[in-house]
Amino acid sequence: MIKSSGSIEEVKQNIESLKEKQIEVTLNLGRNKFKKFMAKLSGVYPALFTVKPLEDGFIGKTSYSYSEYMCGKVRLNESKEKAN
Repeated sequence: MIKSSGSIEEVKQNIESLKEKQIEVTLNLGRNKFKKFMAKLSGVYPALFTVKPLEDGFIGKTSYSYSEYMCGKVRLNESKEKAN
């Protein structure tokens, strides 16, 4: 399931461009299981990025490494809806 989409620097720049925007996060949990939720990209750091779920009572992981993004375990799409 390796889906390298360019260099790590390109990936970091793409994610940085989504900072403070409302995004749709899709997680590949394996065995044909996916979880989607709306979130705001809250932080971009040298080794990982963080998201803040917009759903009340969200239970789950909210920080992801760039390698998880490059391998396709985490997908981010900019939302067409206005952020709260």
